[in-house]
Amino acid sequence: MKTYQLAVMKGDGIGPEIVDECIKVLDRVGARFGFGFAYQSCLMGGCAIDATGVPLPDETVRICKAGDAVLLGAVGGVKWDTLPGHLRPEAGLLGIRAALGLYANLRPAKIFEPLRGASPIREDIIGEGLDIMVVRELTGGIYFGARGRREEGGVPGAYDTESYTVPEIERIARVGFTLAQQRSGRLCSVDKANVLESSRLWRETVNRLAREYPGVALSHMYVDNCAMQLVRNPGQFDVIVTSNLFGDILSDEASMISGSIGMLASASLGDSSNGGGSFGLYEPIHGSAPDIAGQGVANPLATILSGAMLLRYTLGEPAAADAIEAAVNRVLAEKRTPDIWQQGYEKCGTAAMGDAVAAALNG
Repeated sequence: MKTYQLAVMKGDGIGPEIVDECIKVLDRVGARFGFGFAYQSCLMGGCAIDATGVPLPDETVRICKAGDAVLLGAVGGVKWDTLPGHLRPEAGLLGIRAALGLYANLRPAKIFEPLRGASPIREDIIGEGLDIMVVRELTGGIYFGARGRREEGGVPGAYDTESYTVPEIERIARVGFTLAQQRSGRLCSVDKANVLESSRLWRETVNRLAREYPGVALSHMYVDNCAMQLVRNPGQFDVIVTSNLFGDILSDEASMISGSIGMLASASLGDSSNGGGSFGLYEPIHGSAPDIAGQGVANPLATILSGAMLLRYTLGEPAAADAIEAAVNRVLAEKRTPDIWQQGYEKCGTAAMGDAVAAALNG
């Protein structure tokens, strides 16, 4: 039986609880489809600061690089908020992305049929089978550009620089085009080319690459219009590719279509892994929620769905990924964690939800 090597960073707050449920589901789906997992635990975030004094120990980077993929819970909490920026838990997240060369962030905004009524968007606007994939560039742009403080004419100020190179744009655009090929063949590139020179280079580069993907219908949209259209008519989108800053904002907006942040998975991808797809780090997009940590009420479904993405995009096990997503859909027809609970459904906790999804994989 094939065994995949997974590096596991449970992190802080509810991280350990939700990761445990994902592992439960991964083990069950592996048994069904004939493969297994070997898990190697490592520290990142606040727990790493407490244990080693730094948010990303060298040993963690070594373990992650040795694995087929990385599974992450959540990091951060008020306990570490007063630390300097380079020692805060979030610095560990930026550091591991850089160390592993993870440049493409995939955030699906998909609504499961039982949760249609939980979305803040009207059902007639959502339409049928809404499923958007936001592809965000992860290692360039304004978050990594030159920054600082300065005085001009005796007035204090600050600056942050938005900068992209052609190779950076090319590699993220190729991810977008490839995903569009695998889906419905529609790619929308989002920029601010009417104002920003970096966006003009972005649009020129994407247009040039489009000639290599004749089966993909490419469109362009300014980021402010895209933000409006996601609320007005989200069904017009299939795959969206955009820069780090714009992707950070738009993916959070698109995610609300699902009805709960507790349902939202993500993948951060790099180059090809050992015999599979792209090497990746998989995590829910929500935070560590220290206010409910240890209470057994956190929603593990975003982490479980991140496990499904891991199977699909890195390990090349799409049938197993489909099975997990189908199991989640079946369970949601009957059970809900407190964040998505409604009258008429059974309310359950973290472990019970993980048990239910694992049991649904038998069907």
